[in-house]
Amino acid sequence: MKKEKNIADKITNLSEKAPVTSPIFQEKLVSKVNALTFNNYTNSLSNPQNKNFTNEKGLTLNQKTVIDELVKLAETSSLSELYSKIFAIITQNIESRFIAVGFFKEKSNCINLKLKDKYSNFYSTKIFLKEFDNPIIQVFNSHKPIFKDNVSFLNLAYFKDNAAVILPLISIGKCIGVMIIEDKYARQNITLYNLIANFAALYTHNIDLQEKSEGFINTDNLTLLYNHRGFQEILSNEISRAKTKKQKLSVVMMDVCNITKINRELGHAKGDEVIKLVAEKVRQNMREGDIAGRYGGDEIAIILPNTSIEQAKYVAEYLTYSLSCCFIDDVGPVKVSVGIATYPDCSEDKEKLLILAEQAMYISQARGYKDGMSAIISSADFNFWDDAALKSYAEVIGKRHAQLGINFEEELISKFNADHAISGTRISEIATSLAGAIDAKDPYTKGHSTSVSKFSEALARAINLPEEEVERIKLGALLHDVGKIGIPENVLKKEGPLSDEEWMIMKQHPTIGAEKVLMPNPSLRDLIPIVKYHHERIDGKGYPEGLSNGDIPLAAKIVAIADTYHALISDRPYRRGMNIEKAISILEEGAGTQWDEDLIRTFIQIAPSLGI
Repeated sequence: MKKEKNIADKITNLSEKAPVTSPIFQEKLVSKVNALTFNNYTNSLSNPQNKNFTNEKGLTLNQKTVIDELVKLAETSSLSELYSKIFAIITQNIESRFIAVGFFKEKSNCINLKLKDKYSNFYSTKIFLKEFDNPIIQVFNSHKPIFKDNVSFLNLAYFKDNAAVILPLISIGKCIGVMIIEDKYARQNITLYNLIANFAALYTHNIDLQEKSEGFINTDNLTLLYNHRGFQEILSNEISRAKTKKQKLSVVMMDVCNITKINRELGHAKGDEVIKLVAEKVRQNMREGDIAGRYGGDEIAIILPNTSIEQAKYVAEYLTYSLSCCFIDDVGPVKVSVGIATYPDCSEDKEKLLILAEQAMYISQARGYKDGMSAIISSADFNFWDDAALKSYAEVIGKRHAQLGINFEEELISKFNADHAISGTRISEIATSLAGAIDAKDPYTKGHSTSVSKFSEALARAINLPEEEVERIKLGALLHDVGKIGIPENVLKKEGPLSDEEWMIMKQHPTIGAEKVLMPNPSLRDLIPIVKYHHERIDGKGYPEGLSNGDIPLAAKIVAIADTYHALISDRPYRRGMNIEKAISILEEGAGTQWDEDLIRTFIQIAPSLGI
């Protein structure tokens, strides 16, 4: 026993030194203590004198039955469920009239006691630690059980003549509360009751540690709101609940304005001060039942259950007004951009709902302020093809793409192809935004499509092509890589050489662009030869069809040179961008085999004027 006490003392000391934020340590710690306690009690019960206990009717029952039932409680995840099951074990085997459980509350310096009788009636009371004469406090302080022939100390007339035992709930050497079991044979059954109390205490501690660990895992340290992970989990649950109840749900996304400038000019401590203030005001002023989280570095998102677009705007207006009344030294009033998306009006998909809210937030940022108040924008308020909407969409795709996957981009293409009646000028504007969204998949090719379009236009004009053909080439070059929408990111962003299998996947992008994006739209079908054949070679060793010189359209030859040149002068994960002289020398080496010799000669003459 002395050895076991020393082990328990060591574990207690370790638990006091261990950080609360280490769930792995906590789980190991509690499982060790569980094992130690269980072994101690099962050893003590192996004594033939302790194998049975007596219930009220004088019947003898085997202790192993109760122990087996207690062991099954290890997977219980909530305190209410735990003590409901313990009550069932006791009342079924001992026919106790009631049990009571009380936990110590440090803030109020009292024990909150809840009693349940065999008729499922509940009674609650508080016993303060200063009540030294109360046997409950005596047990809590002494860590030793006390037998009482009556329970008048509970001040419940209905039970005052019943005998009971008060047991300390001890876990890892610390008393966390008490358990009271009504039983006139308590003295005879004390070994069993000690076992029950210790199991209850350890299971309670386990549940408490698990809840704290989960809380820390899902809490942002700076704002004390839910972090991104916690927010996502709750939003999934709330959307499921809204779907079941056929209710609306709104997401409000708030972005702290000028936070980058604040961090740069005043330091990150000042930026953190602003974000903390926004979080505090959101927490103070949002409605009961709303849930807030830190969605990004300077973004706070709020889930508003059972809330329409109009109601969400009202809540957002109140929050932004509260923030505008706050002044921070060297910063001034706190300003935010606000976007709203509502389930199911805007979308029934969680990821799309978040992206729409973020897109609306960017539009709010673009529109600025009126009378000192933020422009509050809902995703239902703007035309998808509006210039600000498309620009904000590309920004969101670039910022969040890793979380989105391909489906949302496919919706963009669907919208792109659905609008067959738009003018040529409008097609160019929309294609620019679509190309920007595709380029955003790879941070190393940002602006690639626009640059290739510019270089292709310059080469087409240099060889005196008609204006109509120049415009077609310009637009085809802008969309030359649109097929990469169907290429997995792990292939697009791979820093080293592609494997044979990965290269076969990458070589599909010209065909995907031609058939999936351009073919469904009659206004764009004349661009198919440019997009599909810009990776063909003069010597017939290109892809996707291995065309040779005479079979490759002139427009595709032009875009192929512009595409390669921009790739050479741009930074890549594995190398720095080349200077113009080095890039030109590589083009010269491939003239007549990879690229058209006459076009290369002309391009070399205009390359220095194109810039980098």
